[in-house]
Amino acid sequence: MAEVKRIEPHVILVPYPSQGHINPLLQFAKRLVSKGVKSTIATTKYTVNSIHFPKISVEPISDGFDEGGFSQAENTNAFLKSFEENGSRTLSQLVTNYENSTHPISCIIYDSFLPWALDIAKKHRIYGAAFFTNSATVCAVFAHIHHKTFSLPVKIEENKPLLLPGLPCLYPIDVPGFIREPESYPAYLAMKMSQFSNVKNADWIFDNSFQELEGEIARGVSEFWPAKLIGPMVPSSYLDGRIEGDKGYGASLWKTLSEECINWLKSKPNQSVIYISFGSMVSITSKQMEEMTYALIASNMNFLWVVRDTEKCNLPKGFIESTKGKGLIVSWCNQLEMLANQAIGCFVTHCGWNSTLEGLSLGVPMVAMPQFSDQMTDAKFIDEIWKIGVRPKLDELLGIVKREELLFCIKEVMEGEKSYEIRRNATKWRDLAKKTVSEGGSSDKAINEFVDNLNLAS
Repeated sequence: MAEVKRIEPHVILVPYPSQGHINPLLQFAKRLVSKGVKSTIATTKYTVNSIHFPKISVEPISDGFDEGGFSQAENTNAFLKSFEENGSRTLSQLVTNYENSTHPISCIIYDSFLPWALDIAKKHRIYGAAFFTNSATVCAVFAHIHHKTFSLPVKIEENKPLLLPGLPCLYPIDVPGFIREPESYPAYLAMKMSQFSNVKNADWIFDNSFQELEGEIARGVSEFWPAKLIGPMVPSSYLDGRIEGDKGYGASLWKTLSEECINWLKSKPNQSVIYISFGSMVSITSKQMEEMTYALIASNMNFLWVVRDTEKCNLPKGFIESTKGKGLIVSWCNQLEMLANQAIGCFVTHCGWNSTLEGLSLGVPMVAMPQFSDQMTDAKFIDEIWKIGVRPKLDELLGIVKREELLFCIKEVMEGEKSYEIRRNATKWRDLAKKTVSEGGSSDKAINEFVDNLNLAS
């Protein structure tokens, strides 16, 4: 009797088209490929050529702005509306194109910002899985809002915390900005809330975190957000090393200057360099940038600072020239390579969740300077819960971190009384991050369970 060849399960992963959302979904695709699951990234025509990794297919779908992406849209609402309309149509066509192939689609894994992708999965009678790119804590807060544990706008008195089941006390500075001031970014708040609009229909819910880090919080909200923690979604070579050639995400919307940075870092002593980056979306004010420059000068320490070309005009005149040798300013670089370099002593970060996980996974102490949204909550955990860094206090009148405060925090992390404890905790969390994705770890087991289910269905 001829052997029946089993059909390899095939998933399509649909990220929101920004760097911080493409990276973790692409990383999840790599994990699935390493476990025998064919994976295809479906991304917008504008971003499709930025993604390259062996064994992962990339297919275009449309957001309606194929030449320039988000920048072509009149505003966020217009972009999201167009993406839902055009994305639904083109994603459905993509699934149909594979129906009679040797690898029909088994499941759509979609960025939770795109709940309409789940409707496409159900339309084609295949599995649908939501992928949340925020911390489990932030997801839990929004899940509580969706299930009316409390309502917006929430009034938080200055010294009284927001108390939610299973979560630590969240004071006003810890609460996601969209909740404290819902009128500030209405489109993004609506997008955050839309994640839960139909998630009860999803066959799986995944979150880019891990049990040791946020397992208790995830369990506390599992009644209406039963997420599987499968992170950290950081390239394998920095963690377990089980995916060959996985030294970077394999997607970049910007040109990096890593070689220049690495060569410069080679000339610096171990743990002597302050690495500063506020991610791909955050823009800090010219006044905050000025305060940072004076703190760096006063520290007399080496620093590597990522400043986008559009923001370099905010640097004080003569600053670059006066710090030559001590400092290097670049427009973009491979952050993982920088954080993994022995010369880096601390990470001054905006506390975006990907950056937080990268710093934690590589055991780098942090100075937490959140700017908006979920970054406020991430900063609380960096400082108070995981104790892997410090959070500078804002000047109440100016709403920024002044130079004296930033200088104190940098020195505290690099060489102060707390530095030993912070480095010890950073090493502990780095080791736990490696353990969870290694064979038999909690995240590895959760991914294996998903793969087993796909294999049974194929």
